[in-house]
Amino acid sequence: MNHRSRFKALFTGEHVDRIPIYFFGTWPETKLRWQNEGFDGYINLKADAGPQVPGMDPDWEYDMWGCHGLVNTYLIGDISPCVLEETDQYIIRRNSVGDIYKESKLGSSVVHTLEYGLKPTRESWLDFKRYLDPEDKRRRPDDWIGLAAQVNEKDMLLAFMGGSLYGWLRNWMGIEAVSLLMYDDPNLLEEMVSHIVDMFIILMEPVLKKVKFDLVYFFEDCCGADGPLFSPSIYRKIFDKYYKKLISFYKSNGVEFALIDSDGRVDSFIPLWLESGFDIIFPVEVGKWGCSPSELRMKFGDDLKMMGGVDKHMISKGEEDLRRHLLELKSEVDKGGFLPIPDHRIPPECSYKQILKYVEIFNEVFNQK
Repeated sequence: MNHRSRFKALFTGEHVDRIPIYFFGTWPETKLRWQNEGFDGYINLKADAGPQVPGMDPDWEYDMWGCHGLVNTYLIGDISPCVLEETDQYIIRRNSVGDIYKESKLGSSVVHTLEYGLKPTRESWLDFKRYLDPEDKRRRPDDWIGLAAQVNEKDMLLAFMGGSLYGWLRNWMGIEAVSLLMYDDPNLLEEMVSHIVDMFIILMEPVLKKVKFDLVYFFEDCCGADGPLFSPSIYRKIFDKYYKKLISFYKSNGVEFALIDSDGRVDSFIPLWLESGFDIIFPVEVGKWGCSPSELRMKFGDDLKMMGGVDKHMISKGEEDLRRHLLELKSEVDKGGFLPIPDHRIPPECSYKQILKYVEIFNEVFNQK
């Protein structure tokens, strides 16, 4: 089997020759540690994805975010970026869409946004929409059709980031503003969601006529440690029909699977996601709440398809603890429709030797005949 047929078979309940090995990126400090400990491959400290560790299947995340260079679906701003303040400990910048944010110079940390470019008002939205113009000539490279032919020839799982109906809005205006907007002006929020969906359809339709993708990835991060960041009733009222519209568009254009990415405790949203047309839940974050793939299937049925479920912190706990943890997942893997992956970016507590041992133990547990 090749990488694409193996993934499809795994999630359609067919026999697979082996379970593929992936992880979902690393911290910059992790990349540097592995490099210092003997990793001699390519690293990109500005990207979360990678690196490509020996024994790992081709990393599907590297080119996913930018749709393999075929189209730019992100904000295209027109404000000149600048540094507003800089010290030995931090730097404050303004970006091309007007966000003002503070970055630490002391290591990886969450960027602290001081002011958002998008405010929760109609006036601000009408101005901000210019960054989401699907007709902007900068969105496609001149040679994208030739590049599409090359993408089709890649021997790897072909995925693209094809939707973010809540996640983007939360990033653009902040969680407090988007939460209040759900109650203060739900019609404006729905207008924003509708615009995002229409933009994706306009941008992706020509691409999907040239490339056969296996997976569309939706970035949402709409749950926290205690559950969803908004209610199921708001999901049904505002988001559901737009997910259905976008997923239907993708599947009618040959995309096999739709995956939704949200950290946190997602249990109460899973039935809604399935109704909207999502096929795969990711990353099944273990977290302090102890999420378990087997418990989710007990609750939602053995047909629930998942990627994730491996506690990333177990990789550095020692071989026996890691082996025990992976063995706990084996019964669900054997049922099909579940691909075990570490549940988020691997932190620098994990050594290069330990990630290589993870690959070895993974094969021992899931792929030993």
